[in-house]
Amino acid sequence: MSAKIIDGKALANEVKQQVKGEVEKLAAAGIVPGLAVVLVGDDPASQIYVRNKEKSCQELGIKSEVYRLPATTTQEELETLIDRLNADPHVHGILVQLPLPAPLREKEITDRIKPEKDVDGFHPVNLGRLLRGEPGIRPCTPAGIMELIKASRVEVKGRECVVVGRSNIVGKPVFHLLLQEHGTVTVCHSRTPDLVTVTRRADILVVAVGKAGLIDGTMVKPGAVVIDVGVNRLPSGKVVGDVDFSSAQEVAGAITPVPGGVGPMTIAMLMKNTVEAVLLQYGEKLAKD
Repeated sequence: MSAKIIDGKALANEVKQQVKGEVEKLAAAGIVPGLAVVLVGDDPASQIYVRNKEKSCQELGIKSEVYRLPATTTQEELETLIDRLNADPHVHGILVQLPLPAPLREKEITDRIKPEKDVDGFHPVNLGRLLRGEPGIRPCTPAGIMELIKASRVEVKGRECVVVGRSNIVGKPVFHLLLQEHGTVTVCHSRTPDLVTVTRRADILVVAVGKAGLIDGTMVKPGAVVIDVGVNRLPSGKVVGDVDFSSAQEVAGAITPVPGGVGPMTIAMLMKNTVEAVLLQYGEKLAKD
């Protein structure tokens, strides 16, 4: 029997409708959520992501400002812009589209954004809150992954969870989110010996490496939930994930497609984080109102 397809587009629409309701409540209180997106250079994939974010903002009533800067932008110029956005009371969320062109230093830029405006959830303060299990803004893709797992109707508590990939953007945050839900979590990477033995133990398998077809059906435990985070463009132009969908679908209990799985959820969670940023900045005022 083929696995259930976890529809990221449908779930993202549900999240967006919830966000839209929150935006309308804020508007009634005289607050229009504002998101500033900074795009440096002309990376084609980054331009597509930014356009999709703009579109979602328009749909939900969030004010979107996109700052498109040339690849020749200096570190000082970019830091000056971040400082200006940090000080702007009408900008509640700041997102710097990654990767940045060399020689710009990404870590220094992401660290410069105020934690309460860090809608990507990458600031050390927000990551520290995640590590300690405290409330705060969570990285968009990992937060979306957790929503997709919930949609599979499989409880994380007590399950064997395997994360393939240890990036700061996906792998490490997902590890902590699964741990907070009482999963038993293993993180795999390029130096993990006998990867197949580890992945076949997983009741919940999250793959975020960026290598097309790394995981196939022989590496999946029967009935497992498989979340494919990878986005890889083949020479033919076809976009595929890190999981060989056709073979894995025959073994898994539930699986996300690529495209149409994690991607839509990442943008939906960005919209949710933007509203969360507003609440962090206006919490006392809104409580009084």
